[in-house]
Amino acid sequence: MVEEENIRVVRCGGSELNFRRAVFSADSKYIFCVSGDFVKVYSTATEECVHILHGHRNLVTGIQLNPNNHLQLYSCSLDGTIKLWDYIDGILIKTFIVGCKLHALFTVAQAEDSVFVTVNKEKPDIFQLVSVKLPKSSSQEVEAKELSIVLDYINQSPKCIAFGNEGVYVAAVRDFYLSVYFFKKKTTSRFTLSSSRNKKHAKNNFTCVACHPKEDCIASGHMDGKIRLWRNFYDEKKYTYTCLHWHHDMVMDLAFSVTGSSLLSGGRESVLVEWRDATEKNKEFLPRLGATIEHISVSPAGDLFCTSHSDNKIMIIHRNLEASAVIQGLVKDRSIFTGLMIDPRTKALVLNGKPGHLQFYSLQSDKQLYNLDIMQQEYINDYGLIQIELTKAAFGCFGNWLATVEQRQEKETELELQMKLWMYSKKTQGFILNTKIHMPHEDCITALCFCNAEKSEQPTLVTASKDGYFKVWILTDDSDIYKKAVGWTCDFVGSYHKYQATNCCFSEDGSLLAVSFEEIVTLWDSETWELKCTFCQRAGKIRHLCFGRLTCSKYLLGATENGILSCWNLLSCALEWSAKLNVRVMEPDPNSENIAAISQPSVGSDLFVFKPSEPRPLYIQKGISREEVQWGVFVPRDVPESFTSEAYQWLNRSQFYFLTKSQSLLTFSTKSPEEKLTPTSKQLLAEESLPTTPFYFILGKHRQQQDEKLNETSENELVQLPLTENIPAISELLHTPAHVLPSAVFLCSMFVNSLLLSKETKSAEEIPKDVDMEEEKESENSDEENDFTEKIQDTNNTDLGEDVIHQLSKSEEKELRKFRKIDYSWIAAL
Repeated sequence: MVEEENIRVVRCGGSELNFRRAVFSADSKYIFCVSGDFVKVYSTATEECVHILHGHRNLVTGIQLNPNNHLQLYSCSLDGTIKLWDYIDGILIKTFIVGCKLHALFTVAQAEDSVFVTVNKEKPDIFQLVSVKLPKSSSQEVEAKELSIVLDYINQSPKCIAFGNEGVYVAAVRDFYLSVYFFKKKTTSRFTLSSSRNKKHAKNNFTCVACHPKEDCIASGHMDGKIRLWRNFYDEKKYTYTCLHWHHDMVMDLAFSVTGSSLLSGGRESVLVEWRDATEKNKEFLPRLGATIEHISVSPAGDLFCTSHSDNKIMIIHRNLEASAVIQGLVKDRSIFTGLMIDPRTKALVLNGKPGHLQFYSLQSDKQLYNLDIMQQEYINDYGLIQIELTKAAFGCFGNWLATVEQRQEKETELELQMKLWMYSKKTQGFILNTKIHMPHEDCITALCFCNAEKSEQPTLVTASKDGYFKVWILTDDSDIYKKAVGWTCDFVGSYHKYQATNCCFSEDGSLLAVSFEEIVTLWDSETWELKCTFCQRAGKIRHLCFGRLTCSKYLLGATENGILSCWNLLSCALEWSAKLNVRVMEPDPNSENIAAISQPSVGSDLFVFKPSEPRPLYIQKGISREEVQWGVFVPRDVPESFTSEAYQWLNRSQFYFLTKSQSLLTFSTKSPEEKLTPTSKQLLAEESLPTTPFYFILGKHRQQQDEKLNETSENELVQLPLTENIPAISELLHTPAHVLPSAVFLCSMFVNSLLLSKETKSAEEIPKDVDMEEEKESENSDEENDFTEKIQDTNNTDLGEDVIHQLSKSEEKELRKFRKIDYSWIAAL
């Protein structure tokens, strides 16, 4: 039974990986990136998330390596704290409480026991760069209240602040100003470019800045795509700058290499440009990176680069400009037209991804599985071009079919509409295009749904459109003399007084089809396609429509745009109940009778969970989000929960996820994010666990199974397998450096022999007592076996501790030898 706790809203994944610059470890083996309230540690070789550093209570806004210890990492957050981590073990070392919101973090090797952060002044758009003195203390939490202002009136973005020439100065840009602060002189120089009042210099705004690591040189990016290299900036009158220009749009980020011999730049062209020796002629390109480059990072060793992209992707690039790894998070599209769906096969979350794609996202691993290219066209990044949009998608027949709708409308009379049906191929383990239907309707498609009844003999798809019709599509035989094939064709066209069809859905058993025509709900027989009944709701157009499930399958629910939720009884064809509720999202749970409805009052969003048979909600939670909730979906649990409280039982079989307007993916849980995630400190304790290597996934699971068996072992069990830490072969294999290990042939034989069990090592407790003994035989071997038992005791004495094998008397050994001669082969026949 699960302990009853309060349900809370938690961020379940899908956070932005591109919110801040990624940071490499000193040896380039790991890369760190902020992800909501967490810091994620990825392997640069395998792309796997190896650690999650959790402890902040608000958005993490900056991460930096500790310049005095490269095995430690600093992080800052809007919760007003700076945390120091041991990222190898995933352990929080210390927390420094600053007390105000921190928006960026910087570290300099020359500034001992100090870090630099960006804080907000009283006005919302005014920020300061301040130095924070980190006091030395043995306690876990320390207050750091000693702040000193370095620069005032700076930009919030950390891309607009850079330290140069080994911490001699710091440069900051904002609007049309470049400010340089010199630490030794404690003076500030300011340089100004022409403002936008002059049409000739309309796009001189600073966008980012980077400083040369060894020389007095500052590189600044601008809105017009130019890069300016500033020199001689110690004197405000004698300064000079040169221009580099390749980008046709704004420069998003700049970064110097470790030696300063080259400058990296990126922007909306999705091309990484390397300016070698900072000259116009000597430049290299890495094109077609897929999305706008938001940030650029360079590893301390100089062998790797990293680009963060607008599609929530991180690319790791070798020094020779070859991409080596891609870390893909949940893609944040401009708008989610398809809503949230669950792939019945992979249990992945499916929604709009890259332009023209559906993304399959694993909620368990917080990782994108793959993209399905629906449009199969090259995307042109032009803001003035009206793009083809993927507007609708639906799974059917338990994941065997997928229907998608593409739409492009430049003018009211120029509509391009296309529907595609994809069949799942077991051979390729993916979806293959089966049927393409051009202009399935004369106007935009408003809804589509499959008949997913278990007893459905023929796959059926229904589409509803603004043209006033709904169409029924069925799968037919499309074979010819050359090959066997199937295809989709229109079987029926229905309408109701030429009203616009807005929603459609099938009942659980597939016998009824409900189609809403503006304010009227119609019910159709799915076998004959005859109109059976109509329900009129004069409170406004139907926004959501769904049938009840299981014991509530006789009910039909509809929510209107004017804030009325109605429930009709299909047996009596009458209104069962109605409530005044401005429903924005309504989703039925596929594993229970529960229905989740999210309403939007004047401020925020509220959740209501209810059964159609009862107008009284089972659960209500106010203010689940400060912003509008656009989509929601129930995800079946692999392992059901066991909540006993009636208010929490709706979480037993399924988990509810919802997506906000800012595309934050949230869920309801009784556990905090810290409790939901496995603490990384438990994964890397040196003596109690093995490293997360491929060998760990074999031996680690084996060891976990052995621990479970040991806990369940009773006194009368025959065999007790030894723990892996008690086997010298495994200890030697894991703890000996690789370069001094003997040959693999020797290790293999030693390892296999260590796993073999000796019959003579059974203890007295492992021998059943309720067996009749036979006559005494072979008593002459007792002394030899006794000596063998003593040898085993000596070798295992240091490891087993209290579990040393019991020394038996000669009379007891004689009785045991009688027992060993008994034939138990008859047990196998039972």
